[in-house]
Amino acid sequence: MKAQASFIDFVLKEWLIVASGAGLVLTSVYIKRLPAYSSDEMQVLFLLFVLFVAVNGLRESGVILKVAQIIENGKLIPLKLVVITFFLSMLVTNDISLIVIVPLTLSLDVTRKGMLVILEALAANAGSALTPIGNPQNLFIYWFYNIPPWRFIKTIAPLSLVFLVLLIIASLSIRTQRKLQESKTLKVNKNAYIYGALLAVVLLAVFHVLPILSAIVVILFALIFDRKSLKVDYALLFSFLFFFGIADNLKVILASEVAHSGHIFLFSAMASQVMSNVPAALLFANFTPKWQALLWGVNAGGFGSLFGSLANLIAYKIYVTDKGIHDPARFTVTFLAMGYIALFVSIGLYFLLYSAAFGITS
Repeated sequence: MKAQASFIDFVLKEWLIVASGAGLVLTSVYIKRLPAYSSDEMQVLFLLFVLFVAVNGLRESGVILKVAQIIENGKLIPLKLVVITFFLSMLVTNDISLIVIVPLTLSLDVTRKGMLVILEALAANAGSALTPIGNPQNLFIYWFYNIPPWRFIKTIAPLSLVFLVLLIIASLSIRTQRKLQESKTLKVNKNAYIYGALLAVVLLAVFHVLPILSAIVVILFALIFDRKSLKVDYALLFSFLFFFGIADNLKVILASEVAHSGHIFLFSAMASQVMSNVPAALLFANFTPKWQALLWGVNAGGFGSLFGSLANLIAYKIYVTDKGIHDPARFTVTFLAMGYIALFVSIGLYFLLYSAAFGITS
């Protein structure tokens, strides 16, 4: 009975890795082959791992708690978090911004952390949509179609800017309260500077300023000097591994169905709900020259389900696995509800602008 109860608890807590693993097996059996993993996907997993380690090291050093204490001072905490996440995601991608901001939010001594994390996830997806380097699917579309930077930004700007306004309004309507705890003087140990430098190395590797393998210094430092920082969410990393495999299998399954698609925007947005917007961009780029519709589709598709964007998974998993969280079911329902509201707003906005000022065509 104890073994059965433990298994049920594991499934409930780690349903994402269970579902993605089952999906990988089922799709592989259906097409009668194992998925093929690209070197780019392996690089993404490696970079995610070293990012997790670097940010975990920063958290353990006390620097994130220190920054959280600074943000707690004064008013408009939700607004500050949302705006920081929005603009940070333009520069360091939506995934990285949430890896930094969500743990910081959970360190705050305020109420309504769940709602703050949801707004941050929406802000990360909306802000990252604006620039070619904001998220992986944007970078792929930017290079694949050889788009001038100004035209790229002009095409997707309405989506990002409308959501910035909506998120500012939403954040101003959120009322948080400071918990009645005695303020403590926080100390930051010397590892904070080291992990700050290591995080910089990882970011430079992400932007191809340094070779990808240069980020291995993060692992080496942790192995030699600080093994506690290696205690990251390995279940999430394996979920990504399974998820990439599912995406490759779906390319085979859907290829013949998508070849004659007449509406790339809706197809890419809806496909993103199942296979994430990054593989959806890789898939649909093979079938259409209409990059504007694809750009809108995969960025709109980042809203909605937990699978719409890897950033959604990161924010969700960091929140529900935090030791101080006691409302995972309510958080999940709210996260999905607000995500799908954002998706429908995106779809409405696209068709409102369809064949209008920006010449967006389906």
